[in-house]
Parts: sequence; structure tokens; C-alpha cells
Amino acid sequence: MGQWWQGGAIYQVYVRSFMDSDGDGVGDLAGITQRLDYLSWLGIDGIWLSPTMPSPNEDWGYDVSDYLGVDPALGTMGDLEDLIAEARPRGMAVLLDLVPNHTSREHPWFQAALRGPDDPHRDLYVWAPPGPGGGPPNNWLAAGGGPAWTLDPSSGQYYLHQFLPAQPDLNWWNPEVGERFDDILRWWFDRGVAGFRIDVAHGLVKDALLRDDPPASEDDHPMAGRHGLRRVYSANRPEVHDIYRRWRRIADSYDPARVLLGETWVFDPHQLAAFYGDGDELHLAFNFSFLFSDFNAPCLARVVRETMGALPEGACPVWTGSNHDVSRLVSRWCAGERSRAGAALVLLCTLPGTVVLYYGDEIGMADVDVPVAEARDRMGLGDPEGQPPRDRARTPMQWEAGPGCGFTSAPRPWLPVGDCLQVNVADQREDPGSLLSLTRRLLSLRRDGMIPTGGRYEEVAVGDRLWVYGVGEATVAVNLSDEGAPVELPDGPLLVSSSPGALEDGVLGPWGAVVVGRPS
Repeated sequence: MGQWWQGGAIYQVYVRSFMDSDGDGVGDLAGITQRLDYLSWLGIDGIWLSPTMPSPNEDWGYDVSDYLGVDPALGTMGDLEDLIAEARPRGMAVLLDLVPNHTSREHPWFQAALRGPDDPHRDLYVWAPPGPGGGPPNNWLAAGGGPAWTLDPSSGQYYLHQFLPAQPDLNWWNPEVGERFDDILRWWFDRGVAGFRIDVAHGLVKDALLRDDPPASEDDHPMAGRHGLRRVYSANRPEVHDIYRRWRRIADSYDPARVLLGETWVFDPHQLAAFYGDGDELHLAFNFSFLFSDFNAPCLARVVRETMGALPEGACPVWTGSNHDVSRLVSRWCAGERSRAGAALVLLCTLPGTVVLYYGDEIGMADVDVPVAEARDRMGLGDPEGQPPRDRARTPMQWEAGPGCGFTSAPRPWLPVGDCLQVNVADQREDPGSLLSLTRRLLSLRRDGMIPTGGRYEEVAVGDRLWVYGVGEATVAVNLSDEGAPVELPDGPLLVSSSPGALEDGVLGPWGAVVVGRPS
């Protein structure tokens, strides 16, 4: 398919929770370097690092205070350079997380903007006078559901923040913002960074007239109409595509080309397809309709069918089941039942395109119940009991049984560890029937071309329980139910089974999945 990311396997590392090299309870860049051999053994092509740039950590790195540095809590620039250098001979590229929608309020640009409307930095951000009655300028809401505007008392103006007040939004109508980010991209690309995952990729440009968002309708996807508004003017503006066409030219000017992976928080397949442009915008775009789909055959098959039908020729779809913002796939899709996780992994790794695995997916890590007193997430997206939900999917990697789960020697890691007595890498690495062994087998077959990652997807059958589809010469059958399902498959070799005995006498067992190769 060309570039490494087209059909590659990308592994998201939440840096603070992957491996602690110095015993302070916080994962770091040197710790990732220590575990590169594991990722190479697993079959990973690229590593996406959660934010590594300096930050006050109001939102754990997604509030950047310096776009050209490394957060001291995670290591040094030398540590990052060592990671990139050590990953390269193992056949792995390193992607950073870029946050171009907003900065930290501690960023020097915003601190200068606070001096007043006459400061030249002021127009780097979105400011507006009060609306009628002296309140916020319009009805836009932040991600947590409250107003997306905060008053600056000294000037009497409001500034926009689509997340925390500590994360003021940049003004992408100002050409200087684009010029500064062009330089940021080149600065990192010149240092060997293989690309960026782009945070809030759909939302950089806002309506220039600051018009109110319309109310959501019953036809909207539940996630698209959160908090009762459809984000027509506060995000998803057509001008954002101009940014990615410019960035694509920069990325493609390098040899090898750098990759742009967008957090495209949209739920219409044609809107998703637009981010690929005519092969001149993003290289990859996350499919959140798939991520938030119900875990059943009709719903998932529909998303895949519509996605494959909407993407332009040559575009590479992206499939993922977990990330740092949502519940883990074992807890969300599989109702906490790890016996179902094999089916999820087979789906992710056999659909044509690029797969992104979240650290711990490969061993079936589940959400961890983080007590409110130990919660770290300040986004304010609390559940009815008041616990921020995202911490539960950000807990330390479970490397081995015992204190610290092999993640740290510190008596108290930055977040509580999960049940590493039951779920850990060390035990599963020795078990040929484990989820880890299944994932490694799937990624190996992808690399060998036995499971094609580009080209043909053919929907063979979709029922209440069973989903059968063809990818290249292989056929995949997945049973997403508690009952066995009769299935007719080609008379080819059994390449993968989600568990021993998943397919017997023409019946695919509950939550079973198999991959059959080309008939001889």
C-alpha cells in the first residue's frame, strides 16, 4: 500500500502509565525505550505518544505551555531523541500528540494576550465582547457541558475555551497562528518525529461571526448532539481543510513522508471522508462512529459498510476500540467479559486499513475503579457519583503480577493499578491461548499479507449474531452473541481462532471469531 502507516499497526502509549524508569510512580520516555523490544515482538509499526510537551497538566499535557520542548516529568529532549533512535532499527516510527486547537493559559502567548486588547498576541486567541445582558457572547458549550467562554475582568472581554478555562482556543482566522504551527511541524519533523496525531482536528476553525449552535435533533448521533447542541458553528467549519492541505504539503516534503493522523470527532461518513480530501489532506482519520458503535454485528457492519462506501479511492480507514478519552474496549464493548475481547481484537486487526491499539488492549486490560480521592482528571466530565471517567482507562500498564504490576517500584503510582494478578503481560506471553498471543498472531499475519490490510472488503453475511466478511483472499467470521452460530466458510486453512475450539462442526461459538485463508 505504500507508506508504513497504510495498513500498519499503531500503538497508543499513555506515557505516564506505560513504564516508570526512575521509580517516581510516573511513566516516562526512558521507560518506553526500555519496553521497545516488547512492542517489536508484538508487531507494532508505529508508536503514538500521548502529549510529551511541557504543560501545567490541568488536562495532562493537552494544555501545552511550550510546543518545542519536553515535559520534565516525562524526561528530557535527549530521552525523546533516544526513543526515536532506538525505535528506528526495530522498524517502528514515533508519533507525537499535537494540540493546535488551544494552548495552556500559562503559554507565553496567552500570558501576553492578557495584557490587553492592544497587545499583538491578543489576536492569536478568540476574544469577544459580552452578549446581550452582559453574559457570554453566544451559546457555545465546552466539552464538559458548561459555557465555552470565560470573562477576563481586566478587559471586559470573554475568551473562548472549548475545554477547560485553562485551555484558551487559538484563532485560526489569524494567519500568524498558521505560520507558527507550520514552523512547529517542521521543527519536530527535522528531529525525526514520524508524524502527529492531531488533537481536536475537526475543531480548529470556528465561525467567524460566532453564530449560535443550533439545537440537536433526534436524528443526530448521540455523541454529536451531546449537551443538546449540534456543533455547526463552534467546530466542523469548512475552512479547517485549508489547514490540512497546507500541512500535507509540509509532511509530504520529507523523505520518508511524515504522517498526519486526525482526531476527527465527526459521525457522518461523508464528513469523515472529507478530511482525506483528494489525497491532499490528512493521511489517516479516526472513525468515532466505529469506536462508539454498539458491539453487535448489525451496528458494526453498518458503520464499516458506510465508511468503506464513503472514503475516496486510495484513502486508508482507521479502526480503534479504545483510547485515553473513553472506556476501554473490554469494559465498554465487552461488558467487562474478557472472553469477548478476542472477537473485538480479531475485528480490529482484520478490517482493511490501519489499526490503532491502546496500550493494554492486547492483554484485555479493563477499566479500573479509581476512587474519587485518587482521581487526576480535571476535565469535569464526572459520572453521577462525581468521579471523572477518564482516569479509569489511563491506569498503569499491567506488565506482571505483584506490587506495582511491573510498572513501577514506587509504593504509590500516579494512578492505582488494576488486577495484575489476573491480567498481565508476563503470564499471557507464555500462554499460546491468551489474548496477547492472539494479537501477536493477528499482527504477524497482517505484516505477512495473509490478512490483507488494503483493497477489497466484501460483506458476505450480517445477521443478529454473525458477521462474515472477506478481506482480500481471507474470510473473517465473528459471532457477537451469547449463542453459537452456524457458519459456512471457504475450505481454506484456519489462520486464526479467537480461542481454542471457537469453531467446531460448522458452528462458531459464543463471542468466537476465526480467519480462514484462501482455499488451496
